[in-house]
Amino acid sequence: MIVKQIWTGNAFRNFNYLIACEETGEAMAIDPLDHKKCLDFARQEGFDITQILNTHEHADHTGGNRPVMEATGAKVLAHHGAGAFISEMSVGLSAGDLVKVGNTVELEALDTPGHTMSHVCLLSHTEIPGLFCGDTLFNAGAGNCHNGGHPVELYETFVDQLMQLPDETLIYPGHDYLHTNLQFTLDREPNNVRAKNLFDETFDQDPAEAMVTSLSLEKEVNSFFRLNNPEVIEELIRKFPEIGPKPDAKTVFLKLRELRNIW
Repeated sequence: MIVKQIWTGNAFRNFNYLIACEETGEAMAIDPLDHKKCLDFARQEGFDITQILNTHEHADHTGGNRPVMEATGAKVLAHHGAGAFISEMSVGLSAGDLVKVGNTVELEALDTPGHTMSHVCLLSHTEIPGLFCGDTLFNAGAGNCHNGGHPVELYETFVDQLMQLPDETLIYPGHDYLHTNLQFTLDREPNNVRAKNLFDETFDQDPAEAMVTSLSLEKEVNSFFRLNNPEVIEELIRKFPEIGPKPDAKTVFLKLRELRNIW
């Protein structure tokens, strides 16, 4: 499986992706907002884009659909509940559906509500899995729930699905928010040495050559995975004393999301 992460350089800091089959050159474009960069890279590499995958219905993920369709004839796949929002969609995906790209690439659809209620992530069936997670999971962070989502569903997605994936899973998010998210982690957990080191290591990184994290690293630096960490809990109690001395994991997650909304 060939993965190309495409940095848009826009104000929203979007990442787009091309996933291609090494044998056939057939490719899928994921959330190709910057259609020109996606099409140009495909042309340079000899890729044939036959499918577009929208992780969810927000315009900064669907806005490039039509130009890519017109240039390639690609069909659009998205969550089965997103048809009312994505006019170009022709294939609706449910949890467990398999998406094939060429002869060698197989991706499993995960139904991952929270950021919106019609959000899918794709998990590659490769020796080292890759998770194309849209706005559900970010490097060192989690998606907001402002525009059609709900934090309880996001919590359930994290606990029931994302936390259960193999630690070596590579994380391919829809935006580059790494440094802001690490600052939030360190505000919640000032003694997190791994988060501080990662912030320093990546401070000057070019987003066009962004570090690809693993789930194991996310569990070290992402507050939304660290729901039982004593320092995270202690800092939250200072902010929200009403949660009591022993809040459960769900309460911790929801308060983290609430705090991140205003941080």
